[in-house]
Amino acid sequence: MNKNLVNDNLAQIQKVTDIVVEFLVAYSFQIVGAILLFIIGAWIAGKIGNKVERIMRGRDIDITLSRFTGSIVKVMVLVLVTMIALGNLGISVTPLLAALGALGLGVGLAIQGMLSNYAAGFTIIITRPFVVGDTIKVQGVAGLVDEVHLGYTILINEDNVRIQIPNRLVIGEILHNSNNNSLIELSIGVAYHSNTQQVIELIQSALSQLDDIEPTHTPIVGIDNFGDSSINFGVRFWAPTTKHFELRYAANKLIHDAIVSAGIEIPFPQHEVTMLGGK
Repeated sequence: MNKNLVNDNLAQIQKVTDIVVEFLVAYSFQIVGAILLFIIGAWIAGKIGNKVERIMRGRDIDITLSRFTGSIVKVMVLVLVTMIALGNLGISVTPLLAALGALGLGVGLAIQGMLSNYAAGFTIIITRPFVVGDTIKVQGVAGLVDEVHLGYTILINEDNVRIQIPNRLVIGEILHNSNNNSLIELSIGVAYHSNTQQVIELIQSALSQLDDIEPTHTPIVGIDNFGDSSINFGVRFWAPTTKHFELRYAANKLIHDAIVSAGIEIPFPQHEVTMLGGK
């Protein structure tokens, strides 16, 4: 009984082996050809995608749009090669495409948040409200745009912290874009008996010692308000975002040293109290 069962199993294994061998003998060239076609096609797709990206960047097209277009071209060529390889094996791609469509619909309903990020990323790449190298502020976060992906955008602040923002939180929000610069605002108070024109000239002279101030925007210096014990001067100038705090601190020191060296008083906060009817 056991001997017959073993013989039956051996016969089934032999039958399966014969089928596999027959299939490999009959379709070995098609299988090898399909594999080689896919490998060569993937290599060509990468080359074409990179070539398209280099051509676009060579024509001064935005780097984000160039990368996106290169990736799309690569995927399209790879899909075409895959369809040709499957056809070479005698596999019809029509049912496969229908199955992928149905699967895509189900997956799309399950990952709506992710798809909204991709849709927003596509909008950013096409409309280009900002590009790599710009300084933006959105959702209370500011930094230099380092990378723009379909799903998210990466900012880098002066502390070299990478900030990842989902693209759906960028589109439709109030966006501040100052290219690669950011505004620095300072304030300093001097005594009321000071010569205001002299103070303005001293501040302007101090700022001229900073080499990295954005040259196309002249620093603005003027009387901002009148405090309880001082005339307060406002200072506004543009500087590279990557050196925001470095230049802010340097400007404060230069302005302070210039005013002190000129003998101009920087008053302490003070209050005058008058006693009425005191005994």
